[in-house]
Amino acid sequence: MRIVVDTGTYDYSNMGDVAMLQVAVTRLKKLWPTGSIEVFTEQPDSLAAYCPGTKPIPCSGRHLWFSDRVLLGRYHRFLPKTVSLYLTRLKRALGRRRPALVGALIDLRLRLKGRGNGDTRGFLAAMAGADLVVVTGAGGFSDQSPAWNTTLLNTLDMAFQAGTPAAMFGQGLGPLEDLETLARASVILPRVSLITLRESKSSLPLLQSLGVASDHILATGDEAIELAYETRPTRPGNGVGVNLRVASYANVGSDMIKKIRPVLHAFAGKYQAPLISVPISFSSYNQDHETIKQLLAGYDNQFDGGISLNTPLKVMEQVGRCRVVVAGAYHAAVFALAQGIPAVCLTKSPYYVDKFLGLADQFGQGCEIVFLDDTNLSEKLTAAIERTWQLAEMVRLPLQQAAFRQIELSRSAYERVRNLFRSHRALQPISSQETGTHRRAAN
Repeated sequence: MRIVVDTGTYDYSNMGDVAMLQVAVTRLKKLWPTGSIEVFTEQPDSLAAYCPGTKPIPCSGRHLWFSDRVLLGRYHRFLPKTVSLYLTRLKRALGRRRPALVGALIDLRLRLKGRGNGDTRGFLAAMAGADLVVVTGAGGFSDQSPAWNTTLLNTLDMAFQAGTPAAMFGQGLGPLEDLETLARASVILPRVSLITLRESKSSLPLLQSLGVASDHILATGDEAIELAYETRPTRPGNGVGVNLRVASYANVGSDMIKKIRPVLHAFAGKYQAPLISVPISFSSYNQDHETIKQLLAGYDNQFDGGISLNTPLKVMEQVGRCRVVVAGAYHAAVFALAQGIPAVCLTKSPYYVDKFLGLADQFGQGCEIVFLDDTNLSEKLTAAIERTWQLAEMVRLPLQQAAFRQIELSRSAYERVRNLFRSHRALQPISSQETGTHRRAAN
């Protein structure tokens, strides 16, 4: 049994994405103990550290394979547009019908340039040998991630061309208005055996509009909930967790730090509570720890913004020290709510509005939304932190119960995919099950 896994993270800089991948890999191993789990990655060493026992599939090989101009490269620009488009279509058609030939042509071109092509051969071998393709939790299929959308749809299409089933878990979808992506998704996503969602408020209507059958969709919550729930402390903390996502897709700039900082300092001072760093993203373009350092500057100059919290477990244990978490990043709120800790969610862009409203719908009381473009931001934020602080003990158990319900739903979805896979195998002709290098008996 060979399972190819695509994910929301390839560089492991986002602890929320890493947590979802870890939970998915753990569940897949339990379902297929002797199976081979192969994961798309840009950093094989990090994959081995976070998910031991998995095998890396270099993303570079897939990128080369799906690149329409890989055979001629920059020479495409010297061709008439009609010729360039014809060659692009020809390459796509040959890739479907004669992948070995296209792979050999890519190999030849790269060898002439003094480069190897093992990554592309590895990608083709992984897809040809896959018994099941799994997409783990991600905030994709939105207008914020066009490259991810295209790559994933291409990967799924390739799997279906080979007769390989696919399942998608813990997905957060939308907002999505790009017409080309919508058209392609409406052809491919209805063929996915099961798609589970983080929430049903916005993602469910989007999937239904794409023609995905209702019995192929299940709202189960975020996969990272299980890992966070398991780390919940026996006693509530006494700190205020702090996170703010400064990013273009959040519509939040560094000017927001000056607006939020005095609110946090005043509230923490009132209750003599520690301000606790809760970074999620450590990427070069979303450095939560640097933003947090600025938010906490002047309250306690010993803060490093949480730069050393480089695993999901470390971040979750940090969250466990809190009585309430102020979260500008989605998974900062998920890590809190799953442990029974209320969250005040800071949002401005449609992308984050959908994320946090869906999260509030999944967890109920204890998850509050504050809009950062509110003209009375300071007052609204202070009041929200105060409410959640006072309600913390009352909502602790209901939040944990909501987390447990979602965990059970999510686990059952994995079991359902195993049963669907068995049914799929039973419907395959004997020749396709017992011959060739890529079809094996399931465990």
